[in-house]
Formats: sequence, structure tokens, C-alpha cells
Amino acid sequence: MKNKTEWRNALILLSVFLVAWWMPVDSVRFQNGIHEALALSKWYAQEHVILCLLPAFFIAGAIASFFSQGSVMRYLGAGAKRTTAYGVASVSGTILAVCSCTVLPLFAGIYRMGAGLGPATAFLYSGPAISALAIVMSAKVLGVPMGIARGISAIVFSIVIGLIMAFLFRKDEKEREAVVMQIPEEEPSRPLWQTSAFFAAQVIILIFANWGASETPFFAAVFHAKWWIVSVAAVALAIMLATWFQCSKQRIGITSSIVLIAALAFPACHLIPFTLALAGLTWTIAGSDGESGEWWRQTWSFTKLVMPLLLAGVFVAGLMLGRPDHEAWIPSEWINAAVGGDGISPIFFSSLAGSLMYFATLTEIPIVEGLRGAGMGQGAALALLLAGPALSLPNMIVIRSLMGTKKTISYIILVILFSTLAGWLIGPML
Repeated sequence: MKNKTEWRNALILLSVFLVAWWMPVDSVRFQNGIHEALALSKWYAQEHVILCLLPAFFIAGAIASFFSQGSVMRYLGAGAKRTTAYGVASVSGTILAVCSCTVLPLFAGIYRMGAGLGPATAFLYSGPAISALAIVMSAKVLGVPMGIARGISAIVFSIVIGLIMAFLFRKDEKEREAVVMQIPEEEPSRPLWQTSAFFAAQVIILIFANWGASETPFFAAVFHAKWWIVSVAAVALAIMLATWFQCSKQRIGITSSIVLIAALAFPACHLIPFTLALAGLTWTIAGSDGESGEWWRQTWSFTKLVMPLLLAGVFVAGLMLGRPDHEAWIPSEWINAAVGGDGISPIFFSSLAGSLMYFATLTEIPIVEGLRGAGMGQGAALALLLAGPALSLPNMIVIRSLMGTKKTISYIILVILFSTLAGWLIGPML
């Protein structure tokens, strides 16, 4: 065993040496890849970590802290009614409107608490794939038939993928369910309506802080009012923490004052008061005992687990694929040529390429519009819309750490397969 270990270490050192020896540092494409990796990482940190990921981590921590395993098992566990479990999981994306990375802490929260693999993976797919705004924007920009096809296909696929995952790993799920069922169910410490209001405030903050601009009158009106909605939800959350969770009223008051001053001082930069509010929330609950202290411990646990892998995945995605309209190591003309035309090959490649690329919420729509102008067929466009938002290289890396290699590979294959199937069958009718 020792000799094998030494040989493995020697091979690793030799590989690193050879990579350093042959590294094409003078190549423009190599330099572009490094630049794109750093640029994408910077963009992701600025645009998604504070507004998307951190609120999602707090929600995931709250799920682990305030929802009993018994309640999760009752509605989303392997033994729950399928109509209830898959119905809730499959339509959750119409409310959340999150990207393939922001959904990961939420998936980790319900899966760790005992949700069945089927409903959990249905939620994992539907969360980023079935945003109501994305469906409306797809219909407006790419045509009503494409928007309808995307919405219906995504809902159906989330259920089918979840059912297949539950069937493939039914033995593992039975063993996992047996372990979870041995944990005694705890009595809830507060009424259900209080817990629901607590989660609703956090979900509202997550949704509306990331609400994008739109030309549709209703969505445009919501966009202009979104920070007022976030503010009301934040005030409600602060009141709940002070009255229901016995958090320090002094710390809540200090945080509220600082956030208000920042909002008045920087009316055009909402990121500053939002960041200060998150810092104040951390300061308030990290120093508490009981439920709120456990909330912070669970939140920090998810952050340590997911964040490093996610940032590493974003860096690698930028290295290989770059940002939209920017060259990295893989030439964009290769991708454009591969997804152009009709037939099963461009549809499959669209699914595969989409599963590796990172799409922020709604960015897949202008990308598909541009590719259609370059010759992409309707089937390939639909396949990219179904696979792209639901998967990404960073998403895959984190999923593997949460549910293992076999389940992750199976999930990826199913998403790519069904996206390809939809493009092949439905694309010619669009």
C-alpha cells in the first residue's frame, strides 16, 4: 500500500512538472482562457454571491434548523404521497426563479433533512428551469410556441427525472429512509403559521432582490418596486427575530439603523445596504443561543460545503468556455458550428454544451436568440433552454459532493437525454 501511495504521489508530481514544462503561456488563447476564468469569477462574485447565494444559504440553514425531519419526510420523503411530493417539487421553480448554482444550498437543505431522492432531484431540476419570468421572456423573445414548449417540458421532465432517480437508487433510498425514520420526531417549537411567515419573508427577499428588468408591463412594474418589497420583507423578518426568536433587540436596532442610513446615503447602490443587512443578520444570530444560534451554525455549514466548490467550478467554466461573446480555451466557432442545422447531432450537442456552461437567470434567452440567428435550429434551441439553466459545471461539482458520483452522473445523463429528446420530438413542431 505504501509503495502504491508513493508511486501515485510521484505520478502527480511528474504530471504537474510536465504541465508546467509544456504550458503555452505565450499563446493568446491560453491567456484569454486565464483572463476569462478570472473575469467570470469576478462577475459571479459581484452579481450573484451577495444577492443570490448568501440569502439561499440562510434559507438552507433555516430549513435544517426549523423544519423537523419528520415534517420533511411527511411531504417530501420516500414514503410521502407521490402526488404531493412531486407536485410541490416540480412547480417550485415557478416561484423561486433561481440559477443552477443558487438552487444548490436549498437542495442540500431539504436532502440533508430527509427528502426523498426523487422529489429532491425534481426540485433540483425545476428550481432553475421553470421560472415564470423565464417562460414569459422565452415566449416574448423566442416565440409563444417556444415558451409553452419550454414550460411544459420542464415541469414534465422534473417529475420524470425524479421518478427515474428514485427507481434507479431505490435500494439506497430504503436504507437512507430507515436511518432517518429512527430519528425521533420533535415537536415544533412554534405554530406552523409562524414558521411559514418566517420562511416566506426570506424567500421574498431572495426572489425580489434578484428580479430582473423586463419590457412586460407587469414584470416591469414589479422590477421598479422590487426594493420596496425587499425592504418590507426585511422589516418583517427583523420583527420576527426580535419577537419570536428572542434575538438581541439591541443588535437588531443597530443593524436596522445602519442599513437605513446606508440606503439614504446610497440610493442608487442597493448592494451596500443589502450587504450591511446580511452582515447585521450574521452578527445578530451568530452570537445567539438556542434556535437562532443553530440557524447560524447550519448556514455556515452549508456555506463551507458549497462555496469553495462553486467558485472553483465557475473558474474552470470560465477557463474552458468563457463568458458569452468572449473566447476562452474552447473556440466559440466550434460550438456555433456544432449547434447549427437540423438533426439529432446539433440537438445533442446543444444539450451537452448547455449542461457545462453557466447561465445566470434569464441570460440563456439572448444567447439562444443569438445562436438562432447564426443558424441554430428550433430543436437545438429548445434543448439548450432545458439543459442550460438546470445544469452547469459548477453545479455538477457541488452535486457530486452532496449525493455522490453515481447519482450525480445519472442525474446529468437524464437531464441531457431528456433535453435532447424534447428538442428532437418537439423542435420540428415549433
